[in-house]
Amino acid sequence: MATVLYHLGRVAFRWRWFVALLWVAVLGVVGFAASKAPAAADEGFTMPGIESQKAFDLMEKRFPGTTADAATARIVFIAPSGEKVTAAGNRAAIEKLVDEAADGSQVSGAVGPFQAKAVSKDGTTAYATVSFKAKADDLTDTSKKHLERAIDQARDAGLTIEVGGDALAKQPAAGGPAEVVGIAVAALVLLITFGSLAAAGLPLLAAITGVAVSMTGIMALAHTFGLSDSTGTLASMLGLACGIDYALFVVSRYREERAKGHAPREAAGLAVGTAGSAVVFAGLTVIIALAGLWVVGIPMLTKMGLAAAGAVLVAVLVCLTLVPAILGFWPNAVLSRGTRRNSERHRRKRLRTDNGGSRWAKAVVRHPLPVLLLGVVGLGAVATPVTHLELGMPGDESKPTSTTERRAYDALAEGFGPGFNGPLSIVVDATGSADPKAAVTTISKHIAAAKGVVSVSPARFNQAGDTAVFSATPSTSPTDEKTKDLVKTIRADRPGIEKDAGVSFEVTGKTALDIDVADKVQASLVPYLAVVVGLAIVLLLLVFRSLLVPLKAAFGFLLSVLAALGAVVAVFQQGHGAQLLGVQSTGPIMSMMPIFLVGIVFGLAMDYEVFLVSRMREAYVHGDAPKEAIVSGFRHSARVVVAAALIMTAVFSGFVGADESMIKMIGFGLAIAVVFDAFVVRMAIVPALLSLLGNKAWYLPKWLARLLPDIDVEGEKLSRKVPAPAASVDDGPQPAESALTH
Repeated sequence: MATVLYHLGRVAFRWRWFVALLWVAVLGVVGFAASKAPAAADEGFTMPGIESQKAFDLMEKRFPGTTADAATARIVFIAPSGEKVTAAGNRAAIEKLVDEAADGSQVSGAVGPFQAKAVSKDGTTAYATVSFKAKADDLTDTSKKHLERAIDQARDAGLTIEVGGDALAKQPAAGGPAEVVGIAVAALVLLITFGSLAAAGLPLLAAITGVAVSMTGIMALAHTFGLSDSTGTLASMLGLACGIDYALFVVSRYREERAKGHAPREAAGLAVGTAGSAVVFAGLTVIIALAGLWVVGIPMLTKMGLAAAGAVLVAVLVCLTLVPAILGFWPNAVLSRGTRRNSERHRRKRLRTDNGGSRWAKAVVRHPLPVLLLGVVGLGAVATPVTHLELGMPGDESKPTSTTERRAYDALAEGFGPGFNGPLSIVVDATGSADPKAAVTTISKHIAAAKGVVSVSPARFNQAGDTAVFSATPSTSPTDEKTKDLVKTIRADRPGIEKDAGVSFEVTGKTALDIDVADKVQASLVPYLAVVVGLAIVLLLLVFRSLLVPLKAAFGFLLSVLAALGAVVAVFQQGHGAQLLGVQSTGPIMSMMPIFLVGIVFGLAMDYEVFLVSRMREAYVHGDAPKEAIVSGFRHSARVVVAAALIMTAVFSGFVGADESMIKMIGFGLAIAVVFDAFVVRMAIVPALLSLLGNKAWYLPKWLARLLPDIDVEGEKLSRKVPAPAASVDDGPQPAESALTH
């Protein structure tokens, strides 16, 4: 592996114009294809294999022309203090609004509060429902402005009006400023790390090029594979993160080889052969984690994972080819000032081999047991809240009170009860029944009698009369555990109810869907972990040729993920420190959060593991004692690993400032996970454990060693083939080398 990549690095360095133009051509071709490709149709969110999805599919089949995820607007009217919405003036303003809303070009119907008896008992609150023919993303600006004008006119009459639903909801921006801030912080960290504008800019240029290629590729393939706009979010995030990390390690190794006295082309080959080998296997672990998302069984998540895996693959290819090519254009620009000047002061500084990384490693290997216990116990304590994890999909109740959706939610809960915002939809399949209406009435009475149900709406039949839908309003809020218990109770009692009615029914609606999604994700988490961690252990076994190092890596990853998830539960579910992050309401953790944490953090954790431990393995193979190898690995890699972790933490932390609670949760969870994994697990637990294991850490049975291919990531064979530099920097001034001669 190292030898092949060594030659690739030398070729890319020599044929730099060809390599650079090739990437420009690839970007141009993919960009042209993206500009000509038709837009992908929005397939919506689907979750095969759960009851709620089966019910939605049945509704779309039996009620032609209706769409389960069509846009709706729930307009909430609140009378002025001391008045009621039923007063003549208020009633006239409400009826006028409903009539005007019904005239919208994309509106399928508008039902007023007095027609639907949607007025609170005290008469202070009422609501109207406006249904559209299209999904929220497909609504035109004309349709939205028509409804907004009608609402503004009713407000002029003195009513307080809030709007829930998704028709007029503004989608929060997950990227934009956060990504710009992340790139700016990354540039600053790289500049401090390298002390050179060119060295700081090269990883950013490589990462941006890779992201541009991968994102235009996703756009070009969006229609063919049904990729939605959200599919590229994860790809963009990880493509940028991994692209910076990978280029950072290759550039750092290039500077190291140049400081030893190697010619530019030779240094580029050695950098790609050694650091590039680590990049290949780090990238493979990330790709495994992302491609493994298919285990969860959510089509949207599978597509996001595969798209992000493609972005990581592009980042690896850019790192192995474009980075050495750019180094060929400016071989000395990325070097430190001392190396370029080849000064006496720089030579003396290089003789002092200790740096911050090696000093930290020496402190850890002197006291490995206390460091190990402190790290494990500390992360274990932070992970404790995981035992109280509750999964769900936060809705309008989690939005800031500055949004009209949140205020509408609160007004409806106060006027009609907490369960009004999360009604259950009962879909009855009465095919083959002699008296469908009587059967539906029987089911309706049974559900109305269930403990925890406040009311049941009249049933609505399809044209064929063989399918009916009605709503059951719980007494508790959508995120309350009692609501979840109610859904389970109704489903558990279903066999007896269906036997009595002679027909079958399903329980669905947003609340039931959220419960089903949470249950399915939770059940998929262990298989996903088993697949991802199992494959990664095999891969790391090939990389490090050791039994214990891969197991130690997997243990450290699980510890950091559990600690991060525990911190998320403590803040966003239990409310500890929530105000500091601007979280206005707590509740269940987003159902996808554990999967996102496992997939993304696993990839980044294995990056740090491969980059750090591969240098230890390299030193050990070249003759260092176990503890000396640990110190040597930290001397060469600690600074760049810390820089990479700081960059990722800054990128993810930028999302904590978002208004949306879910975006805050994702940003906080990923940022704290990187901190735990990079600074506690990789920088403390890993060297402490390796120090305690000694030579056993690198043990591999002879029979297994013969079976495993020797891929030589650490470049042992390469070091025997490549001659030492004729004169090192320390031997005195060397003639300047021209880029054209190498």
